[in-house]
Amino acid sequence: QSNTNTVADVGTYNVSSSVIRAIDNKHLKTHEMSSDVSAKKVIRDKDYAGFIKKENGKLIVTYQNADQNKTAIIKKSVQMALIKVQMKQLVTATKKSKAGLIKMQSALQQIKKQLPASIGSRIPAAAVPQNASKPTNLKLSQHYLYGKSNSSFFTTMLPVFLGFMVFFFVFLISGISLLNERNSRTLDRLLATPVKRSEVIYGYLTGYGVVAIIQTAVITLFCIYVLGIEILGSIWVVLLICFALALVALSMGLFVSTFAASEFQMVQFIPIVVIPQIFFSGLIPVANMAGWLQVIAHIMPLYYGASALTDVIQKQASLSAVMPQFSAILIFLVVFVVLNMIGMRKYRKV
Repeated sequence: QSNTNTVADVGTYNVSSSVIRAIDNKHLKTHEMSSDVSAKKVIRDKDYAGFIKKENGKLIVTYQNADQNKTAIIKKSVQMALIKVQMKQLVTATKKSKAGLIKMQSALQQIKKQLPASIGSRIPAAAVPQNASKPTNLKLSQHYLYGKSNSSFFTTMLPVFLGFMVFFFVFLISGISLLNERNSRTLDRLLATPVKRSEVIYGYLTGYGVVAIIQTAVITLFCIYVLGIEILGSIWVVLLICFALALVALSMGLFVSTFAASEFQMVQFIPIVVIPQIFFSGLIPVANMAGWLQVIAHIMPLYYGASALTDVIQKQASLSAVMPQFSAILIFLVVFVVLNMIGMRKYRKV
């Protein structure tokens, strides 16, 4: 990922104006807090990439660390700012020392002129003041809300990969399973009964849905306890989002299988239906994409699923906070259920 267009928003409190001026740049924007508040609260409430606070001669920097690019920008900006401030203080101290030395030498010259030559020659030249002010050396303390100082890009992308794995496996297995039923004429025998098309779809969604939910739970728990995904939010909210995403993948798999005549053709739909979604799920920042690509991203179910999972896992968002994304996932579910009912007309007209 490129830092070219990335801007990190950072909250500050009790930080001197000289440090803030040194920190501010085109990739970092500071926001001064009016009162002393918890860094964790500020970052989560305002979705800042970090928070900087000066306390007891120490500069305390807290990183959200949900975006490695923004964390790197803040680190570099703070380090460069401290160097700039120390250099400026050193220059100022040097100028003051030089001015004091010149003033002292001038005073001594005046005294020499007023004294007899024999005495004036014994007066030594002015020495450099030993009590010249030294630049303040701020100590830096760094903390991370998500991950650690050595967190990699893969750590940041784990929520996205979790959503993708759930979506991919449920889509593939459900689509191929239903295709086998159609090829084995099981669906034809079922449609020979007086059941409605909607009842057939609901039956498939219920039957495969139970399996999909179990499969999703296994994948999610594997990612958490084996791959070591750190979850700041509720694990139940994570599971709920994954279950909803799995049902969307299930309904999409059933719909796509309508157009496939064999398992091989079903697999051929993966590069068309599934693979593009991972590029619009946060692997590449959607905000940095062209306008028409951003429009495409917003019609991808995985975009909303990955966004919700990232907010819950990395930013400790509640279910109410991710309700817009969760609602979008449910809308996709309803749309594909309706499309499945329409697609069933291919096998029976009533």
